[in-house]
Amino acid sequence: MEPVKDLDPDTDDLPLRANTNHILVRHYVLDLSIHFDEQVIGGSVVVFLDPCSGYKTKTEDNPGLDEIAGSNDARGSQELKVCGFRDVDAMKDGGKELLEVTTTAEKMPGAECSSTQWETSSGFTLILDCCDLDISKVEELDVTKVLTMSDLSSEVTSEELGASSLNPSSAFIQNLISMPSCQWKKRHQLFLSCSRAPAAQDGSSLCFYTDRWSLQVRKRGVTSPQEFPRALRIWYKTRPSGGSVRWTKDQNSRVCVYTAGSPINNRALFPCQEPPVAMSTWQATVRAPSECVVLMSGEEPAVPIVDEDPRFTVWNYYVNMPMPASTFTLAVGHWCQVTEETYPSMESGVTDRVDCGKTSKLEARDGGLTEAERLSGLGSSTSEVVKDSRLQTDSRDPTTSSDSAFCYSPLRHDGVSETDYSGMADDGISCSHGDYPCRFTEQSARSQRVIPHRVFGPICLLHNAQMVLKLLPRCLSAAHAVLGVHPFPRLDVLIVPAGFSSLGMASPHIIFLSQSVLGTGRPGSEKNSFSLSGSRICHEIAHSWFGLVIGARDWTEEWISEGFATYLEDIIWAKAQQLSFQETAEQSDLKALLRWRRLSDELQNSEEALQILRPNTENTGQVSESGASTVKHALNPDKAFMQVHYLKGYFLLRFLASRVGEQQFINFFRLFVKKYHGQLILSQDFLRMLLITFPDMERKGLTLSAIYAEWLDRPGIPEWLYERSAVWSQARLVEEVKAEVVKWILLSQSHQGKGRKRKRIEPKVNYKEVTPDQLVMLLELLLEEEELNVAAVRALQKTYILQNRDAEVRHRWCELVVKHAYTQAYGDVEHFLVHDQAMGVYLYGELMVQEDPEQQALARRCLSLVQEEMDQSARRVVEEMVL
Repeated sequence: MEPVKDLDPDTDDLPLRANTNHILVRHYVLDLSIHFDEQVIGGSVVVFLDPCSGYKTKTEDNPGLDEIAGSNDARGSQELKVCGFRDVDAMKDGGKELLEVTTTAEKMPGAECSSTQWETSSGFTLILDCCDLDISKVEELDVTKVLTMSDLSSEVTSEELGASSLNPSSAFIQNLISMPSCQWKKRHQLFLSCSRAPAAQDGSSLCFYTDRWSLQVRKRGVTSPQEFPRALRIWYKTRPSGGSVRWTKDQNSRVCVYTAGSPINNRALFPCQEPPVAMSTWQATVRAPSECVVLMSGEEPAVPIVDEDPRFTVWNYYVNMPMPASTFTLAVGHWCQVTEETYPSMESGVTDRVDCGKTSKLEARDGGLTEAERLSGLGSSTSEVVKDSRLQTDSRDPTTSSDSAFCYSPLRHDGVSETDYSGMADDGISCSHGDYPCRFTEQSARSQRVIPHRVFGPICLLHNAQMVLKLLPRCLSAAHAVLGVHPFPRLDVLIVPAGFSSLGMASPHIIFLSQSVLGTGRPGSEKNSFSLSGSRICHEIAHSWFGLVIGARDWTEEWISEGFATYLEDIIWAKAQQLSFQETAEQSDLKALLRWRRLSDELQNSEEALQILRPNTENTGQVSESGASTVKHALNPDKAFMQVHYLKGYFLLRFLASRVGEQQFINFFRLFVKKYHGQLILSQDFLRMLLITFPDMERKGLTLSAIYAEWLDRPGIPEWLYERSAVWSQARLVEEVKAEVVKWILLSQSHQGKGRKRKRIEPKVNYKEVTPDQLVMLLELLLEEEELNVAAVRALQKTYILQNRDAEVRHRWCELVVKHAYTQAYGDVEHFLVHDQAMGVYLYGELMVQEDPEQQALARRCLSLVQEEMDQSARRVVEEMVL
């Protein structure tokens, strides 16, 4: 293939180096320990490999060298050494201690090669995406010894392996990978047992090399993927500065760590294949301090097990649905579960950890457990272990099992109609994806309108986070009514630390939410934050369908995930609120106008290359011969703060809905989910199915090429959007806001020219009560006014109690405060910059551009307070503004 150069960290493209066209990782087994003192995660990952057909063995030059041409790290050749483990079961401080021994690559299997040695070697190369990881050892596993285990020998026989030209180890792994989904439990147990197998001792050795973006592994004498070992164990540890992991403190100043969802995704958490096409399953064992809670993507909630060292507990998770490695999510901290009534001891700070069920060593029940069951927890039922948990929901809830820490809210309590939005039946679903236990074919899943759910957060936010617990059943039920079967069997929601870089992030089985959606904690703020909290929850829930169970095959097509979720959040949230048809349409038009204003402003202040929904245009989805590619603009610092894929993608969907009818378009979504769930798509998959389903669109001139040309492949704003924005600006809710704006302008003008000493009598004005979205619009229109009298600004704050509103309202309020130098409310600006970091980046710029010494001092003071906990990208941008 063509050379893939190593990229300068200051450039804006991210490499996907894994050679997924040659060989695929089908399953990961992670064994990790959390070390807060060092800010590292250490341990191992075992990868189970499946070679792809069609690989051509290279006989000229050095095979595989074109994969790494120019890829030497700028730091120079790495020291020739290897870190091994004298005893993989030796434990210290709750984790497997790395016992380093320095030797030469020729004498030690799994040795790291210098760049010179690597370039002079030859053979097939396994390439994994990897960044900011210290790899100490790579070893082939002798998995055939698993067959000799007493409790497994009767399950895997020579007849099962079948006649094969492969060696016994490779044949066994091939058989294991191809086991049918109905045997998933046995499959995971075998994967776990294999992951604990000893290293192969056949005399041949593995050597590996790391550059900035990849880990590359070879075995002497192996020239093709088919000959390459099928099971490798990689020993490694993360680095504190790795971009995939955030080490920080929660709102109670307790240490925590979580995966960041950064542009580089999970390659700085574990070596993996990052391209979306490399979908795999995984299981993980995580050791953490006993006072911590470990939340992770997994089919079932983990039951903590006491480690050999009682200061630590072990948490086990597994996933059956093949997913891209980028969706793997981990959060470890002193989280507490939110309940309907917060315990007084928690509010007083006496209890500082969640009691996620009884923490105990699992012992064999009647009939006994296999070793794998005991190690993995697969043989245990949550309901058997979490009895008497303090985290149970209200026992008066008849649908809440007394044995479960999950909340099963009954539909008759959540106020959502039982009628499906689309009126379409899910009978006769025929899955088009690979074999895995799929909820879309389960009768019980089809009727499960509210999946089990929990909410976690730091102690100080438990009360505020109760609004999330109250809204979740309504939002989950509404999403089911709109889109059908929930793709995942459960959901955890975590209120993440203040430095989290966005309002939310969705992953399989878990959602991260910013504290900004909860309100300020001041009296009455919870009620005023329902709109932002509810719509954001609906947005993240929508990602279960678009972004997770249906993903983009090319990461540059973010609109497939974000545009769809933005469009669906309005529909789902309106359903959750039980709005009438007219109310839904009016709310939708008001939000459309707000988004139009935001998009218009963004496109006027950004480079054209970042305004395109399909930046790879006709090359979208194409990769090199090995499967390697780059993600265009992924590392561009400006892109991280743009919403073009959310907003322009949302408007494209509104445009398409206007052509076929709102209800018909929503019905089509369910048809699309039915066909494409469990798969990766490109834009044309959605658009072609839409044009086939509604042939009148094409007959009226709306072709695939026309949509590309107008919406996907060019910068700027499509003509339709200009036309519709004029209509939205005259909607009833908007006209109400305009009338209120006139009142405030008149009030401000009535105070002009009055002396300071003259007693001012505020005129009595009847201000209309407005919705949160209307209030955002009102403040945006007032921001366009050159002057507002201080008395008018003060009255505005008092009338709407702006300091107690949701973060969207408070952001505009802070802009008004800064623009008009309303010093009495500088405390509100400081509170926003400290507690709403996901939204406050550009507010620093407003403070600095005014060239007001007091405002600039405020910006610097706020930065000094939060810079240690800020998201790295946000911190860089703010420091450029302020320092």
